[in-house]
Amino acid sequence: LPVPFLQRCLQLLLLPVHLLACLGLWDSFYKKIFPYVMAKVAPIYSRKVYKQKQELFSNLGKFAGSSGQLTLLEIGTGTGTNFQFYPAGCRLTCTDPNPNFRKFLLKSLSENRHLKLEGLVVASGEELHQIPDGTVDVVVCTLVLCSVADIKKVLMEVLRVLRPGGAFYFLEHVAADYSSWTYFWQKVCDPVWKYFGDGCSLSRETQKELEKTNFSELNLRRFHVTPYWIPASPHIIGYAVK
Repeated sequence: LPVPFLQRCLQLLLLPVHLLACLGLWDSFYKKIFPYVMAKVAPIYSRKVYKQKQELFSNLGKFAGSSGQLTLLEIGTGTGTNFQFYPAGCRLTCTDPNPNFRKFLLKSLSENRHLKLEGLVVASGEELHQIPDGTVDVVVCTLVLCSVADIKKVLMEVLRVLRPGGAFYFLEHVAADYSSWTYFWQKVCDPVWKYFGDGCSLSRETQKELEKTNFSELNLRRFHVTPYWIPASPHIIGYAVK
């Protein structure tokens, strides 16, 4: 009972935003300013998870194809905060459904000359039809599955574009333990959190979706980002092999 009550209280506090969302006006407005918000927030977050990302991406090279060059597709590239972790000579294709990220993405590419850009694609993770079947060594997706419309469809697209033996790397905030106060506040904040996170959900059970997907191998662990009391603190990180 407290959850619906507190949800209504938050919606009342953010009534103008809630009304704009109901009228279909908030999304178009927020998609224009969201890249500017992320350009400020992403570096702060990246410093918090630097060691985890460094460890996660340390074995990317082992999935390179016979040419020795790694072909990598990043879903929801955003401002390009992962570029620094990719190996030299990596052939990179970037996708994001929000074209307003472009100038921030190009800036990050200019600071990471060790990468070879193959293409910039404006597309959601559910609709990667511009990427041919089985042509990618690695797919990377960080802090994206929390906001996609259909996780299952995104993971099916990941399997489609990966070559046999290719890998899917992920880092996502997820639902906390059901009995925890964190989960309670995740459920309370969920209806309004999406307004400021471009559709982001705090209580997605992404691990279960990964476990149900037909990967041959799944390497996954949980960790928390400080401060531990924030509703987006529980994370999963790892990679899955096709």
